[in-house]
Amino acid sequence: MVKKLELEEKIKELEEQLVQEQDKVKRANAEMVNFKRRMEEEMMRSFKYMNEPIMKRLLPIVDNFERALKMDDNNLEDEVSKFLVGFKMIYSDMINLLEEFEVSEIKSLNESFDPNLHEAIMTDKDSLKESGIVLDVLQKGYKLKDKVIRPSMVKVNE
Repeated sequence: MVKKLELEEKIKELEEQLVQEQDKVKRANAEMVNFKRRMEEEMMRSFKYMNEPIMKRLLPIVDNFERALKMDDNNLEDEVSKFLVGFKMIYSDMINLLEEFEVSEIKSLNESFDPNLHEAIMTDKDSLKESGIVLDVLQKGYKLKDKVIRPSMVKVNE
């Protein structure tokens, strides 16, 4: 009878240990699944924005092309105008390339100031417009997919 009680206690003890070990295995499996999910999300995020450094380096070049294109090219006889025609073609190709990689300009002029999209460099007072409206864009901002890679530098109405 004593041996039977000892055996029953030992069985009960082993069953409790089994339940504990099964719980540890379940927790370890859950941790592994969560780890795998986090790693996949991080890889997807890295893949999604892998072109960001290159795109950021292209933006100042686009800015310089835009400055050059503001020159007068109405007189097609002078040398500058001939260069500007070529600049326009290159600029167009660069804009198409940016669009292909899902880089888009942040629309700012006459929009409400948004600190997530804009960097206020100056303020001014225009009584014809509401407070907090962007009056001028000093440097265009851009997004890569849904991420701001360069905020717009703007002048904001007080």
